[in-house]
Amino acid sequence: MDWYEVSNINQIDSPALLVYPQRIQHNIDAMIANVDGNTNRLFPHVKTHKMKEVVEMQLKVGIQRFKCATIAEMEMSILAGAKFVLIAYQMTGPKIERLRTLSEKYPAATIASLVDNLASAVQLATSFAEKGLTANIYLDIDNGLNRTGCPLDETTFSLIASLFQISNLNLIGFHVYDGQFRAANLAERKSGSDKAFRPVYGLLDQVKKTYNKEMEVISGGSPSFTSATMRSNIYCSPGTVLLWDAGYAEMVPELDIQWAAVLMTRIISKPTEGIITVDLGHKAVGSENPMSKRIRFLNLAHYEAYKHSEEHLMVKVKNWSALKVGDVLYGIPYHVCPSVALHEEAHVIENNKWEKNWEVVARKRKISV
Repeated sequence: MDWYEVSNINQIDSPALLVYPQRIQHNIDAMIANVDGNTNRLFPHVKTHKMKEVVEMQLKVGIQRFKCATIAEMEMSILAGAKFVLIAYQMTGPKIERLRTLSEKYPAATIASLVDNLASAVQLATSFAEKGLTANIYLDIDNGLNRTGCPLDETTFSLIASLFQISNLNLIGFHVYDGQFRAANLAERKSGSDKAFRPVYGLLDQVKKTYNKEMEVISGGSPSFTSATMRSNIYCSPGTVLLWDAGYAEMVPELDIQWAAVLMTRIISKPTEGIITVDLGHKAVGSENPMSKRIRFLNLAHYEAYKHSEEHLMVKVKNWSALKVGDVLYGIPYHVCPSVALHEEAHVIENNKWEKNWEVVARKRKISV
């Protein structure tokens, strides 16, 4: 059998998310190898998998810090045993109180968030001060992605100086996400990332000289992971590497990472010659990309996905007569993160057999806080 095939697949309804722990372990080991075995340099993101068991696998090999995108992902990581969790988001509205409540509920964990402006920092600190708590923060710095973060220019240091003056606020370091560098060519990707990151060194020196404080720096998501590993004293925060997908396999070919998550679907109709329909609709696979960049089938050749709706994916095929209603297809999503979030549970496949499930617990927006 091929690695992705499941001997008792007839016991699994479709569409379904399948995960392969042995491959996840390979990816964890490869992630560690990329930082020369120094697990203290890793700050992996949990948004891809959203599963407690995957956090536990990383804790077992010495990875201690985790990054997340939601309060639920943060609580899931803490419940798995993580002692240091950063929500890579600036808290606004009710999220401020939720973060504070989480800090009260789990005092043994270091909980941090991002800020990118003074007003938000003051609001966060004021809320924490009401409970006698200190808010841990990283300054979110925009070095070219233009999504979030304060500008990386002559105004940055003055903001840092102001943050140091706020009571009940603990500025730990900088968060510098450079996801804009996505060329498949490593040299081109690294050149862009290095150029955009260079001003950060001057900022670190300025803080060291003025405040005698060493600032932590978190950088390098999955596209820029390789570039980040080549910088000393930088925390690297890849996330997709844990499960991988078809998109990043094309974009970041130098990494020794295996596909560890598969979407299983079945042919539910052959409406007309040359066309099959499978039950892999918008509700089962990330659908933000063009039709040709949503799913890469592993056991189907010469096909073209051409129409997609909530519950159906229509595919043009060459071997129409050889395919039957009920046939199982296995595919790799082009973007695994939103695809995982569409499934309540993952079917765990070991030695080509399904015997248990893992809950995709952090697909929820709320666990207890």
